Amino acid sequence: MTLFNGIFPFYWQGRKPFVFNVSIIIVIIVFLALTLSFLLILPGIRGRARLYWLLRVILSLFIGVVIVVVQFTGDWETGWVTAKTSYKSFSNAVVNADIGLHIGLAGVNVTLVGNPVNQINETINYNEHFSWSFGEDYDLSYNEGLERGLPRPILYVAEKFTLNSPCGVHAQYRISGHYASATMWVAFCAWLIANMLFSMPVLVYGGYMMLVTGAFVLFSLLSFSTVRNFPMCAIQFGLASLETAYGGSFWLTLATSLLCFLIGMFVIVLNYWRPKQLKAFFDLCEDEEEGGKELGEVYVNTQLVASEVLVPPSDIRLTVKNI
Repeated sequence: MTLFNGIFPFYWQGRKPFVFNVSIIIVIIVFLALTLSFLLILPGIRGRARLYWLLRVILSLFIGVVIVVVQFTGDWETGWVTAKTSYKSFSNAVVNADIGLHIGLAGVNVTLVGNPVNQINETINYNEHFSWSFGEDYDLSYNEGLERGLPRPILYVAEKFTLNSPCGVHAQYRISGHYASATMWVAFCAWLIANMLFSMPVLVYGGYMMLVTGAFVLFSLLSFSTVRNFPMCAIQFGLASLETAYGGSFWLTLATSLLCFLIGMFVIVLNYWRPKQLKAFFDLCEDEEEGGKELGEVYVNTQLVASEVLVPPSDIRLTVKNI
C-alpha cells in the first residue's frame, strides 16, 4: 500500500453488527406480525379463554422466535479486553482500544473501538465478520481483510481461527456450529408439530413434542459447548489477555430449552391428573376430545313414537297360491 498524507489507506468494507443483522430483523418482523395479528382477534374471545389464548400464543411465539433468531446471532461466546496496541501494520502508532471477540454458529465477529473513539486523527470503530458457514471460505475472507488493510488487532484475532493456524480451533468451532444449527432447525420443526397437536384433541402428544423440542435445543447447546473441551489459544495484547465466555445467545437458548421441558411436563402431568382443567386451558370441549358426540345429546318424544307404532290388525290372514 502507498501512503496518503502519511496515513495508510483503508478500503471500504461491509461491516456487520455482531448481535443484530438483517436476517434477525426479518425474523423478528415476521413474528411480530403474527403477534399483532393475534392481538387483533383477541377481543373476540370471551371469558377466561382470552387470557389462556394470550398466554399460550405469547409463549409459543417466544420459543419459535428464539429458536430461529439465535442461529443468526454472533454472541454465543464473547470476550472483551482493553489494551494499548499497534494500530496499523508497518507503523509505530499505538492506540488505546477495546477489542471484542464474538463467536456465533456461522462465524466470528471482531470489534475494535477506540477509547476514545477519535485517536490519531481517525475514527476507530470497526466490526468485521468472518464467516465459516456453508458456501463460505473463512481463509478467503481473512485474506480479503489483509488486502483491504484492516487494523492489526482485528487481523491478529481473526488469524487465530484460520484453517492453518497453530491454534487448531477452526475445525472445532465450524463443525460444532454446523451441528448446533442443524439440531436447532430440527427443534423448530418439532415446535411446529407441537403447535399443530395442541390445536387438536391430542394434547398429551403435543406435550411430548414440546419435550422433543427442548431436547433438540439442548443438543445444540451440547454441540456448541464441546469446543470448550479444547484449550483456546492465548490472545495477548501486551499484558492484557482476551478471554471468552458463554454469551447472551447461549444462555437465552438454555432458558428456552428449560421452558420447553417445563411446558411439556406441565401438559403431560395435567393430562393424567387434571384432564378437565387441561381441556379448559386449551379451550377444548369434551365433545371434541371424544370425537363421537359432535351432534350433542338427542331427545326423543316418547308419545310421538308410541303413536306412530304400527300394530297389525288381528284379522289379517296370509294365503299362498300356487302359480
